[in-house]
Amino acid sequence: MEFFLVSLLKIAVVFAGLMTTLAYLQWVERKVIAHVQVRIGPSRVGPHGLMQPLADVVKLVTKEGLLPSYVNRPFYLLAPVLAITMALTSISVIPFGSEVSVGGYHTWMQLTDLNVGILFVLAISSMGVYGVALAGWSSNNKYSLLGGLRSSAQMVSYELPLSLAITAPLLLAGTLSLREIVQSQAGFNFGFLPRWSVFNGPFPQIFSFLIFVIAGFAETNRVPFDLPEAENELVAGFHTEYSSLQFAAFFMSEYANMITITAITTILFLGGWTPLFPASLGSNFVPPVLLFIVGAVALYAGLTPRRKRDGFTFPVVALIFWILAALFLLPFLQQFLIPFFWFAAKVGTLLFIFMWVRATLPRFRYDQLMGFAWKFLFPAALINLLITGLLVALTAK
Repeated sequence: MEFFLVSLLKIAVVFAGLMTTLAYLQWVERKVIAHVQVRIGPSRVGPHGLMQPLADVVKLVTKEGLLPSYVNRPFYLLAPVLAITMALTSISVIPFGSEVSVGGYHTWMQLTDLNVGILFVLAISSMGVYGVALAGWSSNNKYSLLGGLRSSAQMVSYELPLSLAITAPLLLAGTLSLREIVQSQAGFNFGFLPRWSVFNGPFPQIFSFLIFVIAGFAETNRVPFDLPEAENELVAGFHTEYSSLQFAAFFMSEYANMITITAITTILFLGGWTPLFPASLGSNFVPPVLLFIVGAVALYAGLTPRRKRDGFTFPVVALIFWILAALFLLPFLQQFLIPFFWFAAKVGTLLFIFMWVRATLPRFRYDQLMGFAWKFLFPAALINLLITGLLVALTAK
């Protein structure tokens, strides 16, 4: 009985957290891009535009859902459902933290652990291309069809270097379980250097890390690999004929795929929930100190406001961050919050890189995109895998 209650609790927490993150990730991206490009970004709906995600949801829910007469209706309706379902399913095997105790019942901060977890993620992620391809084909629109074909070719091509980049750290971990992959990276070399795959021997996986991140951009159709949605060529690409909640499903699936890619990158290469340096050197105090500093900066901005409302909103933000800092100092909450902080910090940093790249780089031509995958990324990933395999075999006991 305890198992089912705890499982239901974890599902509710993960679902609520994921939906909230998906809603506000687009707000964060719009703010980041605006600041990079010296613009304001969302600012009208609520303080600093914080209610903009809710306004977008209301708009999409109440907007008329058009169903063109010339579409292939069953597959047209199936495509967005397939896209969002595949995008959200992968989250079920992502470990967010270590083992914790809930009312004396020990459980992991993970919905479920599979001994072939990484294969499950790859299989589910590869199914996502069917949603895009079906959307383009079933729309009976030449722009949608071209977008679907582009996306299919792109995702299939970049899955090869992505899979090879995954294989190299798997050789070091010796397991396909995402939880065990993180556990294999626990500890520190020389007492301070984390045993993450990007640092650990016999061959640090910095090249696999870079290849995986680049392929992740292409797999999620993000700039500079967003050719399936190139508005100057294809209107909106594969989802040109979609509106209302169906368009929102494709929108959500893109951000869910971003979270999946960054979470897998964190697990494979950056040690998952393990800290940057040992607790004996003060890693447990990093979260409260950072939150306190952010709160202090927010209070200073409130005491010296540029706009009248800043004098009211920033002190509230400061109070929220200081409350969070205090929660990190409570011993019975640290088992939950400390591992999740390090995991979320790494994922958040990678998501910021995704947004930063979108704000600064132009998209490639399609021939450049495909040539880069087959002429550079694939050979580089293959060479890295061969070197890693050779060194692992030579150093094996």
